[in-house]
Amino acid sequence: MRFATFNVNSIRARQDIVLNWLKKETPDVLAVQETKVQDKDFPLSGFDGSGYNCVYKGQKSYNGVAVFSKQRPQQVSYGFREEPKDEARLIKAKIGKVWVVNTYVPQGRDVESEHFRYKLDWLGRLKKFFEENFDKNDPVVWLGDFNTARDERDVYDPEGLRGHVCFNEQLSKALEGVIGWGFFDLFRHFYEQGECYSFWDYRMRGALKANRGWRLDYIMVTKPLLDAAKDCYIDRTPRLLKKPSDHTPIVAEFDL
Repeated sequence: MRFATFNVNSIRARQDIVLNWLKKETPDVLAVQETKVQDKDFPLSGFDGSGYNCVYKGQKSYNGVAVFSKQRPQQVSYGFREEPKDEARLIKAKIGKVWVVNTYVPQGRDVESEHFRYKLDWLGRLKKFFEENFDKNDPVVWLGDFNTARDERDVYDPEGLRGHVCFNEQLSKALEGVIGWGFFDLFRHFYEQGECYSFWDYRMRGALKANRGWRLDYIMVTKPLLDAAKDCYIDRTPRLLKKPSDHTPIVAEFDL
């Protein structure tokens, strides 16, 4: 089986890119983030005949998550149990024998803002979510845009960017707390070294060509899936297309 994650930065603007990528790469599951569309306007008909089922939860202009899968998702739920539910940031579903959790972690805006405090709190709530819903021996894949660079390998300028809202000590501690519940960073399991990024900022001219990027997108797995994993890689091709997302897909392969 092949699982992938892709922050599309508007599913309507990137519909053709997503559809063509699905046809070419044929993953079993694709988790997408930042769909930026209300549920009533989700372009579901555009994927008719693709061979994929789709579940989604969104809101106007911001956030939004969706899961495309060849098998029909079961036991689907959105967001957290407690308020605020943040339904447009989290989907849980069982696909085959695997639990899939697709998240779009808050960006945080600025480290001095209440939005950053909310980001840290959100990660704490996410850890609680995993504790309440799963056992670490369950086959769980947690993937999405985490809006966090884990360490110096994951940013193009570690010293210059240290303290950024997506790269700072408080944030790293919060994310590692979630990972410590029982997850493994699958990309780093296969590629411990190297500057391999999944995001290049539109606002920085020449960022992609100069490879001034960030690794903000992840596929995390529990031990049963780690044992079955065969590879995990970043596909830069969609980022090179005309009018692309600022992110690009990450793909994981398993022998299940």
